[in-house]
Amino acid sequence: MLDIVIEARKASLGPGMDVRRILPFRLRRMVGPFIFMDHAGPVELRPDLGPSMDVLPHPHIGLSTVSYLFGGQVTHRDSLGVQQVIRPGEVNWMTAGSGIAHSERFEDPAALAGGALEMIQTWVALPEKDEEATPSFDNYKPEQLPIFTDTGVWMRLIAGDAFGLKNNVRTHSPLFYLHVQLDTGARFGLPMEHSERGIYIAKGSIEVSGRSYSAGQMLVFGKGADPVILAKQAATLMLLGGEPLGERFIWWNFVSSRKERIEQAKADWKEGRILLPPSDNLEYVPLPEDRSKPAGGPAPQALS
Repeated sequence: MLDIVIEARKASLGPGMDVRRILPFRLRRMVGPFIFMDHAGPVELRPDLGPSMDVLPHPHIGLSTVSYLFGGQVTHRDSLGVQQVIRPGEVNWMTAGSGIAHSERFEDPAALAGGALEMIQTWVALPEKDEEATPSFDNYKPEQLPIFTDTGVWMRLIAGDAFGLKNNVRTHSPLFYLHVQLDTGARFGLPMEHSERGIYIAKGSIEVSGRSYSAGQMLVFGKGADPVILAKQAATLMLLGGEPLGERFIWWNFVSSRKERIEQAKADWKEGRILLPPSDNLEYVPLPEDRSKPAGGPAPQALS
């Protein structure tokens, strides 16, 4: 049964850089452990405007960020000393745990030309036992991610397990995350082994139970529902979900099962106890003093 349809909302991350924000939504905060989702692009800017899109060093706790690009490239730097150029088809999984800071810079002019830059960013909340885990960052190349093809269907498993596929992307709770491309007229389904499941339509349109849905919408299904997805036109879908973790609080870039932990994270960032990336430490995003309501994070820092 279809639980809810979420309409993406526009959020601005800077000049020429608008995103579609899908999660969190006021009527549906999470889908499985996924608590945040942005779709950025396609973006086309003059190369000299690239620095205006940069996401300066900013902190996270209690979650993993997952960066997945359709096109372009982004340079990631974090307080562990990692510097990684993120390219299309790779999975970049950063676990903040007890606290990490990172930046995202758009340093390749070619990556902004011709509408090439397009990416999906999600946050995955951590189980309570892992909320204070040691921070880490892992990059997985496309060849490490299993692909399934059938007539009119192409699918890559980004993380977790689904349809009998598994990979070595390190996760902390039962989940699945898939990139699916359907030709017009192709049919697809959802993995049945997970309690909460969502379909985000990145491109194209689909039909489910006789109703049509288009780009920018997320359909969320509960346990037991077995919908048939029919591509009304060529479609790019992101399928995600898993097992619920319980209530989570989210403020700016912080996620926790405890409100007091978020207050501690605010103080830690303000007082400099979360280290900046050693190769990107000349500027940073200050704590937004005027944000008191739980939210997905104020632009421009909440993209990841």
